[in-house]
Amino acid sequence: MKSTVAHHRPHLLKALEDRYSAAGPLSLHNLRGLWKRNAWYGTIVLARILKRSIDILGASVGLLVLSPVFLIVACAIGLHDRGPIFFVQKRVGQWGREFDFPKFRSMVCNAEALKEQLLSQNHHKDGVTFKINGDPRVTPIGRWLRKTSIDELPQLWSVFKGDMSLVGPRPPIPDEVLKYKLADRRRLDVKPGLTCYWQVEGRGDIPFAKQVEMDIRYVDSQSIWVDIWLLIKTIPAVIQGKGAY
Repeated sequence: MKSTVAHHRPHLLKALEDRYSAAGPLSLHNLRGLWKRNAWYGTIVLARILKRSIDILGASVGLLVLSPVFLIVACAIGLHDRGPIFFVQKRVGQWGREFDFPKFRSMVCNAEALKEQLLSQNHHKDGVTFKINGDPRVTPIGRWLRKTSIDELPQLWSVFKGDMSLVGPRPPIPDEVLKYKLADRRRLDVKPGLTCYWQVEGRGDIPFAKQVEMDIRYVDSQSIWVDIWLLIKTIPAVIQGKGAY
């Protein structure tokens, strides 16, 4: 291998020399191009650092301020059926990496076992996602938790750890990803989030194809200002509870 590399080294050096020979290796044109590339890369890195900083700050404040709510909800769930407080499920995050996705448990303990019996009632006819209006597996307390989105609060810990972001496409379960078309996988190009475009527009009422379209729009246009706008829009969306099952 070393001899092969050594053999081709003169040709590689000549190719690099020819690449810059037209305008000279230190020409103003090349320096401008290099500066633009570095500036573009630096902007992306800075945006990622800023987004992560906002995630850590937001999650930390949220966990601290909402800790009394965590305690009250935990007691209510425990007293209702003495089952687990949290429901932890494998979800698919950025670049297909799986992570533990926590929620306050809003269903009966054997909810997954009952799922097969309810597939025919799936609210989403696309066959990818699974939602049922008036799902019989949801407990009375769980129905209120879902309506107010309080069941999602434990995901602030996932944001703090770095598995999720405050804003980004909602993380799918592995079985859903197996049904994705190639274009759908672009949703996995960024970290999943607590809220996104379709979360503020109708949540579970949005068809899967439209969810993908909106998520890809976020991937292509994401910025700190878009994130702030979506976080602000999330407040009235949660209060209205539209599409929360």
